[in-house]
Amino acid sequence: MEGTMSRSNSSSMSHGFPAVGLCLAALLLSNALLYFYLESLYPNDELLVSSRVGCEPRHFKMATMKNCVPWLQCSQINAEVRKLKLIGQGAVKKVHLAEWRGQKVALSQLSSLDYLEDFLHGVSMLQALQGPQVVQLVGFCLENRTQVTEHHPLGSLLNLESILAQEQHQQHNKWQMRLKLAIDYVSILHYLHDSPAGKRVMCDSSSLEKTLTQFLLTSDFHLVVNDLDALPEVDQSRGLLVKCGHRELTGDFVAPEQLWPFRTNGKPFSDNLMPGYDERTDIWKIPDVTWFLMGRVPGGDVVHFHLFQIHEECKKEDPKLRPSALDVLKVYQSVYSSMVRDNAGFRDML
Repeated sequence: MEGTMSRSNSSSMSHGFPAVGLCLAALLLSNALLYFYLESLYPNDELLVSSRVGCEPRHFKMATMKNCVPWLQCSQINAEVRKLKLIGQGAVKKVHLAEWRGQKVALSQLSSLDYLEDFLHGVSMLQALQGPQVVQLVGFCLENRTQVTEHHPLGSLLNLESILAQEQHQQHNKWQMRLKLAIDYVSILHYLHDSPAGKRVMCDSSSLEKTLTQFLLTSDFHLVVNDLDALPEVDQSRGLLVKCGHRELTGDFVAPEQLWPFRTNGKPFSDNLMPGYDERTDIWKIPDVTWFLMGRVPGGDVVHFHLFQIHEECKKEDPKLRPSALDVLKVYQSVYSSMVRDNAGFRDML
């Protein structure tokens, strides 16, 4: 009897092992397929920098170019860059879609001499901050007050909803892609707050709409910062603080320390009496930008739930109590990873 039971158990186990093995194999295969699916939808950040990998300083290489080329100078811009059409105009610059040797580029020209200082500041920042988070500089000519940058046909981040509504881009309209854009946004802030040119503050951000126009959406759905005309430096060790412009700022979007502190007692605004502030003004605005980026998609409410605590900290009245951009970035990355992992586990259960 004992021998019979032993043989019976042995037989059951021998049949059980292949079944368990098949289940494990299926589980591994489903995870692998999910991984490649996510990678196809949400390419790795290395794709963002692939067009200029290996280039020496002061060189550029756009996606379809085989070799790196030195930044274009005045003579080359005048002779080889051909305007096609006007695609944007602001107080500082007017921007034309242009062509250089078959490559589409953006040709920016100073709109008014009143903003020459801002224009020159923007060119200097583009030179100093070249990297994967910044639009690629193709060349500049200070004599003609022009700069040439890589063209991104999807345009500014302000166009996000209309772009995702287009049939060819609807597959990207998911919480995963939207959260990746928010991660890009916070990553850019972290880069600017710890940049090769010092700690920089995004001053062209007095409203949500103005902030969104500072960023371009790339064809592979990443963000690069584009407008660097108002990027002053903060250095607490030297007592160097910033003031974004010389006019009074109002509204809920700007940080409390950017508001005129004597507005309640009726004292008129004075730029000389306005206190300076630091990069934590950028942190205050993160929740509002992320709320826009997430839109109204399934799973977006879960993202907001996971980000609630860090967003509460971003909105602290006292700027010293707000987290750094790096702190926020770590939370965003953690939320993305955990939600992708949870989705993978749910699909495996199905």
